[in-house]
Amino acid sequence: MRGVALALHRLLVSLAGAGNLVWSPYSVAAALGLAGMGAAGPTRAEFEELLGELTELASVLRAATFPTGPALPELAVANALWLPPELAPRPEYLAGLLSWPGGAVHTGDFRRDPDGVRLAINAQVEKVTHGLVRELLGAGDVDAGTRAVLVNALWLKVAWAEVFAASATRPVPFHAPAGMRLVPTMHATRSLPYAAAGGWRAVTLATTGAATDGVAGGVVVDLLLPDGDLTTAERVLTPELLADLGAGRTAYVDLAVPRFRVTARAALQTLLPALGLVRAFTDDADFSGLLGGEPPDAGLLRAGSRTAGPRTAGPLKLDRVVHQAVLTVDEHGLEGAAATAVTMRLAAAVQRPAPLPFHVDRPFLVLVRHVPTGAIYFLARVTEP
Repeated sequence: MRGVALALHRLLVSLAGAGNLVWSPYSVAAALGLAGMGAAGPTRAEFEELLGELTELASVLRAATFPTGPALPELAVANALWLPPELAPRPEYLAGLLSWPGGAVHTGDFRRDPDGVRLAINAQVEKVTHGLVRELLGAGDVDAGTRAVLVNALWLKVAWAEVFAASATRPVPFHAPAGMRLVPTMHATRSLPYAAAGGWRAVTLATTGAATDGVAGGVVVDLLLPDGDLTTAERVLTPELLADLGAGRTAYVDLAVPRFRVTARAALQTLLPALGLVRAFTDDADFSGLLGGEPPDAGLLRAGSRTAGPRTAGPLKLDRVVHQAVLTVDEHGLEGAAATAVTMRLAAAVQRPAPLPFHVDRPFLVLVRHVPTGAIYFLARVTEP
């Protein structure tokens, strides 16, 4: 996941410029993985070239969804397929979808009330993300020509294994692209996994339910600070270097990191072809594995879902891939939410020791990851906390 995450991150940075950016590799991979599950032939091959073997991806994403509890991170996930009542998923696709965390099928009147469908999807996303993502799909993202929408929504809330003392938070200069300014900055001196490599330094913060050495279990947060300019350093960040920075050795660290809240949204359909996902957006797309089944048994669907209608199918292609994310970090922990929607429409019918100072006082990266699987929940660049 690191390779495609970094590749897409660079493209998103090119759109964000010098500003803040946050997105969820987990959410994007889940939504695209659901689309890829319904692809066949060369179209599926493009998905697997980008995401890796799709059944393996599904296993990683499922393993990164862990139960909640009084001392564990809180996480909510939904993976939904929205269809008009006259369309039905193939049984094998439906079985695969329902095996995903929060898997469900919903129907809506795309032809006569596409905006009503859009609002229903947004309401579901808002519920799963605890109100942090309120309008994933904007006006016009769903229209009378939309034949299917695949949606992933993710909400994650974790507490630090060792909280920051609020009394130690104070304004500290932060050297942002727009100039130096004072920002509320948290302070702590403690033993942390620390690494320095390739023009970067990194510390790893454990959360409740994660091992304090960052080696096994649960969610950890990597703070990645470049020695020089962030934009320059991001261009040479590799999956191998990212792995090295996340595998630091324990050191005594004088840590200073800003409180922050970053938000972003992006239209990924303009970026994904540059990563090799081309055919899926054209009339040559083959999603023959998605539609064409008999109406599914209502008992298989989650509560609140409705059964699909009679057996019909048509050639589909990807239309829009919309993503939105929010990440907040404070003295107690972090809360993040993200959602990704893939809209599909009909294609033309075609055959196919002393404390080490780690003072985050300039632009930096934040990586929120699941240690056992390597799944990346969030990747953020913070230039203006």
